[in-house]
Formats: sequence, structure tokens, C-alpha cells
Amino acid sequence: MSSSKTKNSTVYAAGALVWRQDGDEFHTLVIHRAYHGDYSLPKGKVDAGETLPETAAREVWEETGLRVALGVPLTLVEYTLPGGRPKEVHYWACEVTREQWESHRFEPNDEVDRIEWVPLEAAEQQLTYQRDRELVAEFRALAETGRARTFPVILLRHAKAVPAHAWTGEDETRPLTARGQAQAAQIVPILQAYGPETLVTSTAVRCRATLAPFADATTTTPSSARILSQSAAPLDGEVRELVSEMLLEGHGVVICSHSPVMPDLVDAVARLTGTASKELSKRALLSTAEATIFHLHEGPSRTESQIELIATETVGTLI
Repeated sequence: MSSSKTKNSTVYAAGALVWRQDGDEFHTLVIHRAYHGDYSLPKGKVDAGETLPETAAREVWEETGLRVALGVPLTLVEYTLPGGRPKEVHYWACEVTREQWESHRFEPNDEVDRIEWVPLEAAEQQLTYQRDRELVAEFRALAETGRARTFPVILLRHAKAVPAHAWTGEDETRPLTARGQAQAAQIVPILQAYGPETLVTSTAVRCRATLAPFADATTTTPSSARILSQSAAPLDGEVRELVSEMLLEGHGVVICSHSPVMPDLVDAVARLTGTASKELSKRALLSTAEATIFHLHEGPSRTESQIELIATETVGTLI
């Protein structure tokens, strides 16, 4: 794993509070590291060319052997290393299904010699570090209010395209530049970290090309919607209706569109979740190949009034 050699530069890391539900009881996965002699949550430093969501998913896999999808982000953890360098660790809550944990067989590795599924309250006592105990307490508050399980709605702006002034064809046919193609490739593991199941894209070539590598990697067929194109003129309420359909499905979705359309998409999410639009308006300001992720909780009745926004984050490529 890589880190800067500058004395005062920040060390970046990412990890997860991995959880499962057994009846009414919630458990979290605690790892034991023989070298350190401690109990902690899975985490590790960012590798070169890697984004934080990729790091979190990879570290969970390497340390526990579990493939997880990132759920709600938890509070940022910051502390100073013994050598004086600041460290910043980003955590997400990640659910493991019953099928996963019943069939899982842990194999000790170079970093972790054993893992334990521990009830949340017990984990708050067992974990070595106060910062980890605070994360468990934060998640326990979500669990106790029935909001632990979330799904992501990912609004993705297309990758870098050939500028309009340099293209003689119709706007819808503008292709990605070489940089845009590289961005489309780099967004694949970032999206994979969140495990979306549905892909919806503008009909424009640049949007379809942005999602194509991810669609190929996951053998998922995207659907196209003309109203997501920046050259379309949707009727009042059409964008909200499309977003509503996606939300009510109750599983992860990527919606790839254009900068001029993003405010309408963000406003639709705000209205459908009962969130003040002003609070979310900045989430529509995205660079190319950048995405805003809304972590939503669905109530038992699967109606718009039962969908709650739990957290929001923005992620993007390094290119």
C-alpha cells in the first residue's frame, strides 16, 4: 500500500462497519490483528490510483473474505499517528446477507488471524479503540430506529466529451474524448463498490459510453430515457416521475445524465424524500465522471412518503 513520504501529509485510509441482522438483533464484524494485539473494524490505506470507496470494499475483502456493497457513510475518523502524521479514515456501513454469512468460511491472513460476529452493545466494549466504539454507537442509533438498511441512488454526470464547438454533428452524437474514455474505465470499480443493480442513461452517446464499461463488467443492460438528455424538453413532472419509479424499486440505481439536467434530478430526489431542495442543490454541481450518491431508506409500505434520505456523498474519478 502507498502513502506520502512527507512528514506532515495526511495518510488516507478507508474501511467498513460490516453488519448482519439475525432476527431483531444486529451484529458487527470485529477483526483481531495478532501483530497489533487489538480488536478493530476492517480498514486499510489507500493504494496508488485508488479512490476511498474502492479502498473500503477491497480492504473488507482482503481482511475478511467478504464481498460487500457500501451502504451509508459514517462519521469521518481523524487522529494523529505516533510519528506525528495526521490520518483520515472513511467508513461505510455494509450489510452482509444471511446467505453470505452462513456460507462464509474465514481464512486467516497476514493481517487478520480471526474474526468474530459480535452484538453491537458487546462490540462497543470489545473494540480496542474509542474511535471504533463511537462508530458502532453511531450505527446502533440507525439500527434502533429501523434505518440501518439503505440503498443508493447514484446520479452520475457523463465523462469528458468532445466539446460542442469542435463537433459538427448533432449534440446527441458527441463522443467521449480519450480522457473521457479513461474516466469511464476508472468509474467502474467505484460504482462496483456500491453494488447498483439498475442502470438508466440519457440517450446521448456520451452518457451511454460512460456507462458501457460498467455495464460490460457487471453484465447489466442499461435502459435509455430521452428525458435525461440535455437536448430534451421534458414536461413538468416527467423527471420526477422517472426518479420516483427508480426509488420505489428499492434497490441501487445509477442514473447517468448531463450537467444541465442534474438540478432537476436532485430536486426530484429532494421532493420525493421530503428534504429541502436548498439543502441538496450543491449536489447537482458535478464535474465530468463525478457522482452524487443518495443513501435512502425505504419504509415497509413502499410509498414515496416512506422513503427517507439518510446520507449523501459525492465521489469521482482521479482523472
